[in-house]
Amino acid sequence: MNPKSNLSDGANSYPPLGVRGIELLSPAKNLECGIAAVNHGADAVYIGASQFGARAAAGNSIEDIAELVKYAHQFRVKVLVALNTILTNDQLAEAEKLIWEIYNVGADALIIQDMGILKLNLPPIAIHASTQTDNRTAEKVKFLQDVGFSRVVLARELTIKQISEISSQTDVELEAFVHGALCVSYSGQCYMSQANCGRSANRGQCAQYCRLPYQLVDADDNILLKNKHLLSLKDLDQSDSLAEMLEAGVTSFKIEGRLKDVDYVKNITAYYRQKLDTIIEQDSRYQRSSTGKTTIFFEPNPEKSFRRSSTDYFLHERHAGIIQPETPKSLGEPIGKVTYIGRNFFELHNGTLLNNGDGLCFINKHGDLTGFRVNRVERKQIFPADMPRMDIGVMLYRNQDQAFEKILKGKTAQRKVGVEILFKETTNGFAIQLTDEDGTSTSFETTCDKQPAQKPEAVNDNIKNQFSKLGNTIYEATDVQIEISSPWFFPASQLGEWRRQAIEKLDEVRANLYIRESKREPISADFPLKQLSYLGNVSNKLAEEFYLDHGVETVMPGFELKAEEGVPLMFSKHCIKFEMGWCPKEGYKATFKEPLLLRNNDQEYKLTFDCKACEMRISKV
Repeated sequence: MNPKSNLSDGANSYPPLGVRGIELLSPAKNLECGIAAVNHGADAVYIGASQFGARAAAGNSIEDIAELVKYAHQFRVKVLVALNTILTNDQLAEAEKLIWEIYNVGADALIIQDMGILKLNLPPIAIHASTQTDNRTAEKVKFLQDVGFSRVVLARELTIKQISEISSQTDVELEAFVHGALCVSYSGQCYMSQANCGRSANRGQCAQYCRLPYQLVDADDNILLKNKHLLSLKDLDQSDSLAEMLEAGVTSFKIEGRLKDVDYVKNITAYYRQKLDTIIEQDSRYQRSSTGKTTIFFEPNPEKSFRRSSTDYFLHERHAGIIQPETPKSLGEPIGKVTYIGRNFFELHNGTLLNNGDGLCFINKHGDLTGFRVNRVERKQIFPADMPRMDIGVMLYRNQDQAFEKILKGKTAQRKVGVEILFKETTNGFAIQLTDEDGTSTSFETTCDKQPAQKPEAVNDNIKNQFSKLGNTIYEATDVQIEISSPWFFPASQLGEWRRQAIEKLDEVRANLYIRESKREPISADFPLKQLSYLGNVSNKLAEEFYLDHGVETVMPGFELKAEEGVPLMFSKHCIKFEMGWCPKEGYKATFKEPLLLRNNDQEYKLTFDCKACEMRISKV
């Protein structure tokens, strides 16, 4: 190991000139998930506080956030706290108090949507612009940079070219989603849940009307499509495009999933850790933004965690096949087609190893998802607990792998900080110098009598053995050097105690050296628009003041405060006409009469298409 520096009692480590630190950002539903994310290679973790997070069901106490911060910072892993809902006037004081508590326990940044927060009395904590602030243009991102945001979370709908254009015109950090569930609407621009049941997506309470089945009906009431999940997108997977995204300017790669369980966090974090490590090993322009070597004890596979198939969405321009129309549930991994059906068993085309208790599913002839459990497997014959009705040739998927889940319940990873140890003799005793992989160095000295060893040939091995025993710490010894004038006698218990004290000192030095990024200082900037509609999501007086301070002349209240009749409830880059092959820009001549309608029981929505902008809008009839 070559330390970046070798300073007494401390060192600061920065990426060398021309080297960019890149970040794998993992979700944490709770403390357990956060620690798992760190252990499996995350460079940063984002977690919700007790309230005001866009996942209302994933709140955490200040005490748990403090514990996560303490654990994560050992590895220079950042903890970002999501307070990305819009606030009412009477919530502002409570939000301010919570933000100070978050800062005081050591969190690294806040992820926010509500611009009113910027006018509170804030601690000097870094502020990140949530994807709910609808960050699609260089002009918008530049404004957010100027008013004090350290990072902007980009809209999921952007192409590589658009990301590159934003990066070339700004100098703020750019964060992009690479995996997980997709909102069919531009984030922050969906009001279906609020309009239908008073549950605001911008307040973390989305009822997910996009995951329901709909009939697609034309203006003459002809049913064009029946009971399809036409707004239910496949899940995002950009794992094959990470190098391209780095070239385009992305710094932080974000995994969605603050409602997902710990097994998902383990599997997906480990998967992307390996992907990014391969890029870093091959390209000296990049390095990890955290420290510690992550060792994975299993083979990560994203198909074995919850996912609705996969799509790269619009990263490589528009294409069909981004929805999963049959079901909003997880299909899992394809395992093969049915080749034979017996009375109470069936056989598959390929040799995928199935296990007793596995969950399988398929799309039946009516287009519905059917699931069943494997009772036992005998050679090629698979015996379900209840034999489903299916045909030869149907594709089966495994959405629950018992063997894989069992692996995930055990120890699946460890993370260790490499440390070089020098044990040397001093005039009055001995000293232990520790230098970790970040270049942090500290020394522990002890005064003691020196006695010759009765077995001089075993002294060095004894010292190395004792100082390599770092199993209960975050460290692993990468090298142990010994500089003594004679083979002195060292009781194993004494060496162990010196080792413990030296490691405690290194822990203390590393903790004291951790530096949080401060809030970016704002400069004068005008918002790109002079008129702000309900799409600005303004729900409190401070947010209104913010926009007026930045050149906006008219600020309309957010939809949650004043629901305007007839306005679009959703703005989407997903286009049903394009998905179905009915795009007029592609030369299709319509055989149906518009407007098209989506219908689910007594709910009915009108679709309008802005073909110039390639956008679809949904309004309530």
